[in-house]
Amino acid sequence: MFQCLNRSPSRFTLPDLTAVTEPVFKLRTNPRQEQAYRNIKQWFKDLRVYPEAKERKFLSHAFDLYAGLSFPDADVEHLETCIAFFLWAFSFDDLSDEGEFQSKPDRVQVGVDISMEVLNHPELPPPKFKYAAMLHDIWRRFRSTASPGACNRFKKAVESWMKSQVEQAANRSWNTVPSVDEFIILRRRTIGGEIVEAMVEYSLDIKIPEHVWDHPVLVGLSRAAIDIMTWPNDLCSFNKEQADGDLQNLVFCVMLEQNVDLQSAVDIVTKMLATRVDDYVTLKAQMPSFGSEVDVELATYFKALEHYVQGTVVWYYESPRYFRGMDVT
Repeated sequence: MFQCLNRSPSRFTLPDLTAVTEPVFKLRTNPRQEQAYRNIKQWFKDLRVYPEAKERKFLSHAFDLYAGLSFPDADVEHLETCIAFFLWAFSFDDLSDEGEFQSKPDRVQVGVDISMEVLNHPELPPPKFKYAAMLHDIWRRFRSTASPGACNRFKKAVESWMKSQVEQAANRSWNTVPSVDEFIILRRRTIGGEIVEAMVEYSLDIKIPEHVWDHPVLVGLSRAAIDIMTWPNDLCSFNKEQADGDLQNLVFCVMLEQNVDLQSAVDIVTKMLATRVDDYVTLKAQMPSFGSEVDVELATYFKALEHYVQGTVVWYYESPRYFRGMDVT
């Protein structure tokens, strides 16, 4: 099954993925980034999620830059929550990706169950499980200003993301590589795409009627945007993940399904990304009107979502999480 992996070259060429997305997804930086990060950095340190050395390495991944690029118009209060969201999401994700829960779906499920109690019973004190304690505070911050619809979407999205962590841990434990189509659907959940969308709503207190989100064009735009922010992650994290023996990556799926070598798979995924950008443009041109007030809110939302997508792709190159010790030019 894994013969094509054995004949892969020791190196591959990764194109500038930011150039693929930049014509449609523009980049800006939030000038309040440093101010927001000071408070949240201390918040994270006080929780003592990691020992000091591991905490220092984790915080070196530039999550403050990520939030500054992804939420360029958020005020300080909302930006603090967005940074806290990144610290929580990436630390919890690392538990199953490379930490003590890796390939242990039963242990991931325990963490999921504790975390879901936080969402279902926010009036209770924060639990001792530190990752759920982070979520407890983020959920409090989110609910303080977000619309009921955004709160509902955030809660459902977190539950879906956490279930996907269990599924992915099971795939790792069984050494299972899904088909490309299956993986793309699962990957939209493991990247936390729907949580991101709720965070974009929250960041600017956007209020859009519930029925609007079910329109086929908006559903299509959502899926396209999530794919566009996700597939560059698989390309940029490939080297890190293959070093960890992690096959849950779109590049691996393409290699196995199409029986091609590494460079060919990288090129195929890059072309898939360019096609997905075109899909987004086509769908956006088909956006119907929902009335002047809703249209203004939607325009604000999609502009913010596009900033998030490009900020994410740029951050993949800027963060030592993926290219530590490398000169990325």
